[in-house]
Amino acid sequence: MTKFAMLLAGCTLAFCSPVVAQDDALPAQTPAEEAVQEPMDPAMQEALAALAIAPVFDGHNDVPYQLRIRYANQIDGFDFTDTTGTGASHPQGRVMQTDLTRLQEGRVGAQFWTVFVSALQSEPEAVRQTMEQIDVIKRLIAMYPDQMAYADNADAIESAMVEGKIASIIGMEGGHSIGSSLAVLRQMYALGARYMTLTHFRNTPWADSATDTPEHGGLSEFGKDVVREMNRLGMLVDLSHVSEEAMMDALDVARAPVIFSHSGARAVNGHSRNVPDSVLLRLPDNGGVVMVDAVPGYINDERRIWFAEREAVEARQNSLYPGQPDVVEAAMAEWDEANPEPVTTVAHMADHIDHIRELIGVEYIGIGGDFDGIPSGPVGFEDVSGYPELFAELVRRGYSQVELELIASRNILRALRKAERHAASVASERPIESLLPSDADTL
Repeated sequence: MTKFAMLLAGCTLAFCSPVVAQDDALPAQTPAEEAVQEPMDPAMQEALAALAIAPVFDGHNDVPYQLRIRYANQIDGFDFTDTTGTGASHPQGRVMQTDLTRLQEGRVGAQFWTVFVSALQSEPEAVRQTMEQIDVIKRLIAMYPDQMAYADNADAIESAMVEGKIASIIGMEGGHSIGSSLAVLRQMYALGARYMTLTHFRNTPWADSATDTPEHGGLSEFGKDVVREMNRLGMLVDLSHVSEEAMMDALDVARAPVIFSHSGARAVNGHSRNVPDSVLLRLPDNGGVVMVDAVPGYINDERRIWFAEREAVEARQNSLYPGQPDVVEAAMAEWDEANPEPVTTVAHMADHIDHIRELIGVEYIGIGGDFDGIPSGPVGFEDVSGYPELFAELVRRGYSQVELELIASRNILRALRKAERHAASVASERPIESLLPSDADTL
């Protein structure tokens, strides 16, 4: 019996069955193989023990977007068990970071599959494309009934995990996808979307983005109604990508927990995509969760500064040598050789988790990798198989098994359940009505 199997033997069947079911499908080791196997790192042993009981519930994965840009949503011949050979389907030769095999290796028990369309699209086009993305992820889930299970509530997620399947729940990235319509928002919920990020990298007509010039001072009155209606429905309000003022406005209005599906702590990395302490300090009253991401530029402040300096050098070269791309390319190659990109590791992710834990407590932390939405993750966490490496790093920093379980999935499940309970408590409230756009068809 392997050391990991001995750890599983001490767990209750109900909680351990997800990982037992996954490991049963793996080839058995021979006695000779077991004899030469190196002893497992004790920190990794503890991490795997926690993830056997509480598998990872990740907040953000962009596989639906990859299906669109690589395969135009034509997936009948797509093999999701192994995507390590998908480099030819990408213009830069990038291999997908997600497949069923690596999700199992990463001890992922539940995943928010994020339906994303570009914020550069017109609102009507964004609505259409979002519906197409919901369709394609549902079709992908249906293709693998033994490994994946569609879920739209916390009970269904937990049931799927107990069965050893990857609970698959839909999130929407970007408020442009509802076309500034509460009616469309309600229909997206009916189609299965269980969170919506209020903006992406650009403002919407009713909310300011963290990476655009402010227009609304946070949320407009309609934007506040969007938050209210999401709470009424039981749809999680996702505040990743929004401005600090919009975060504050949403927390003022919210009657259910908010989430940050893929964000870090701004005190650790100053990028505007991260959550400032002023907002973090309000989360205990709200019950929300920050799902720390794996984007190198958002978690490693040295990497963020390096990238800004590189962009400045490149802009200067383009200004000095317009129309001479070969000269600019040579200058940048020389700069890159003299200034190598800083290495980002899981330790940088753990730094964000440490900060949030020290500031407000471990009860408000989750994980949202942003895989298949980024070029690469940190060293040791380059794809979805790497979650155990992150949790082993937390063990080395003194996190208990209970704390690991909270971060892995219990905190986000608690927030989702609380949002569902709030929706049930206001079920008698009528939907919020809003005026149609001024250019709407009239009789």
